[in-house]
Amino acid sequence: MNQPLYALSAVDLTRYYRQRELSPVEVVQAVLDRIGQWEPTIGAMYLVHAQQALDAARAAEARWLAGTPCGALDGVPVTLKENIATQGMPTPLGSAATVLAPAPADAPAAARLREAGAIVVGKTTMPDFGFLGAAPSSFHPLTRNPWNPERNTGGSSSGAGAAAAAGYGPIHLGTDIGGSVRIPASFCGVFGLKPSHGRVPVYPPAAARVLGPLTRTVADAALAMQAIARPDARDYMSLPPQDIGWTSLARDVRGLRIGLWLEPTGGWQVDPEVHAAVLAAAQVFEQAGAVVEPVRDWTTMDMRMGLAHFFTMRCRVDLAAMPPERASLAAGYIRKAADIAGALTPEQTFQAFTRIQQLREATVAATQPYDFVISPVSPVLPFAADAINSGGDLPLKDSHFSAAFNQSEQPAASVPCGVSRDGLPIGLQIAGRRFDDLGVLQLSHWFEQATKLRSPWPEPPAPPAQ
Repeated sequence: MNQPLYALSAVDLTRYYRQRELSPVEVVQAVLDRIGQWEPTIGAMYLVHAQQALDAARAAEARWLAGTPCGALDGVPVTLKENIATQGMPTPLGSAATVLAPAPADAPAAARLREAGAIVVGKTTMPDFGFLGAAPSSFHPLTRNPWNPERNTGGSSSGAGAAAAAGYGPIHLGTDIGGSVRIPASFCGVFGLKPSHGRVPVYPPAAARVLGPLTRTVADAALAMQAIARPDARDYMSLPPQDIGWTSLARDVRGLRIGLWLEPTGGWQVDPEVHAAVLAAAQVFEQAGAVVEPVRDWTTMDMRMGLAHFFTMRCRVDLAAMPPERASLAAGYIRKAADIAGALTPEQTFQAFTRIQQLREATVAATQPYDFVISPVSPVLPFAADAINSGGDLPLKDSHFSAAFNQSEQPAASVPCGVSRDGLPIGLQIAGRRFDDLGVLQLSHWFEQATKLRSPWPEPPAPPAQ
């Protein structure tokens, strides 16, 4: 065992538990200690359930000693994004405008993790209503990137990305409606999976909204999927249950046809360091026998503006449902979005919806000839910690490569593919055909093993001398 306990993978933890070489109690305590070391700097946690986690760890320890673990994740520490409801805990949705009230029940993924024996050590942060691919929130203190606290984690699963990089245990669940798992995974140098829409039951369900894991290894994400992809009748948009061999990750890439989506239309360019890292990743696949072909950008400004207008109208509807004094507490970017939506006519709002459908159709058509499509996750490197986007006149560019796959309902992942000159992580997006979640995991695992890019993980600042 050459790693600290908080850094061990879920795969390794369950093996050590089975062999009685480790106790869940000492692992959970190590994770809680790690959270205590990092939190003053990165602020990834909304709630830390220290006593509840230790109590659950003692119960898991007893089950392992009796040879009766309750599931594949028994005793494994996990965190949940704070919009994934846990019974009795408020879900503020990252916003000071939200009325805090205890959740009446666990959301589907939280329930499935507990049934598998996972130990929820706490809830991670997010921006207001999950609206940003960045961290700022009117409710939570600013979450910062462990690789460089002056840089952004991405969003909206901001705390989950930071927690995974900082070593708050092996599995962290986030949600994704336009890149909210993949962008933090890219910015924080971890793996993140956005499954096919409906693969993981979500409550409340919504078009394009999915839930997926952020982990340090692809194998841990696969283990998480084995638990959270189980059915839940509350999600009326979920896929029929399917017996998927989630942990069967071996894959030969020879002969695969892979599309390379790298050059955006619209007169702007991908950051040169991101461009170079993704191009180098494409060459890794080519050298292993895959056929890699450039794919022209199939998205248009009309499609992307349709998406933007639709979500700004959601902000307007959400704020309109609140008393004015509460709505005024929402972040400025939410109130600005609502004001923008106020200028839209009913006809323009309907056109926004139809343009989203055009984006969906175009994405499926453009990617169908390929087994997989690779691209940047984000076209930019992690930007300033307190910024809400990468700036400039193109606010839609931050989710340019990610949001299309939410609308097409295709699985897509972020896997580390490089590091900038300043030590900032760069993520490669791997997207598959709809329902081929296992294929995306397999290709990601192949790339992870072929490149072995992992550098030493970031460490918290040393405590001040006494």
